Amino acid sequence: MTRRHLKDRLEGALLHLLLGTITCLPPTTASALGGKLGRWIGPWLAGSRIAHRNLARAFPHLSLTNRKELLEKCWENLGSTLFEFPHLGSLPQAGNTGRGWRIEGRAHLEAAKASGRPVIFFSGHLGNWELMPLLVAREGLAFAPFYRAPNNPQADRLLRTLRQKIAGTQLPMFAKGARGARQAMAHLARGGHLGILGDQKMNDGIACRFFGHSAMTAPAAAALALRFDALIVTGHIQREGPARLVLKVDPLLDSRQWQRRNRPEAVESLTTRLNEVLEGWIRDCPHNWLWIHRRWDKSFYR
Repeated sequence: MTRRHLKDRLEGALLHLLLGTITCLPPTTASALGGKLGRWIGPWLAGSRIAHRNLARAFPHLSLTNRKELLEKCWENLGSTLFEFPHLGSLPQAGNTGRGWRIEGRAHLEAAKASGRPVIFFSGHLGNWELMPLLVAREGLAFAPFYRAPNNPQADRLLRTLRQKIAGTQLPMFAKGARGARQAMAHLARGGHLGILGDQKMNDGIACRFFGHSAMTAPAAAALALRFDALIVTGHIQREGPARLVLKVDPLLDSRQWQRRNRPEAVESLTTRLNEVLEGWIRDCPHNWLWIHRRWDKSFYR
């Protein structure tokens, strides 16, 4: 057994133990504990330096004190998200204040389902983004997501299995990259639905405005929607408290509105529109987003 293989197995076992331990806690307790740990540990991690730069660019009017407060809430949300993960499949539908989940804009999901067309779900790392596949599947629109595969294959298998268990479906999951893109296109061609988190930087993407600055952006959602005549459902998860979450679904975007333009112009225009939607969500609830990604050019973070 190689050192790398032994390391992968050890990390996989520790992840399994952590998830098993969290599962033994009540969902609200797990979420609150994860939030407290995230708020305590997060500001000391390297990602906080990136987040401070991002916040200063997006909200230049904020004082350093306000940025620190917002960043602590961001880490709190991330901690809650991680500790809620193994509980998502058992969370109940809730009222306005109870533990569990609810949906705002359900009519838009119903309209997408009634269309009979392929659907691309566009979202970002907001609230507990892992909950969206579960809720959309329960509305009869299960989608196959793109995801970034962990370097550790043991962890990858464990997380894939848990995600499919949470969603209650055996739909495929497409790893980011050329092979995953080909598989996703075949899935859409068969009339399937696809999920894309489009808020991270893509070095070989296209330059679109984001918070007033050029940001390299993945054009996949727009390009695939135009190619396969798909509807785009934009929606995000917003946290209302420990293990209390709401899926907010926006009015549908119909790719046919962009079909009259030439293809490169249409892809750029639709991708810009999706960036605007994403920016609106973040402005409405800044601490709901994961600010620790390098969203702009790497020279900005030097």
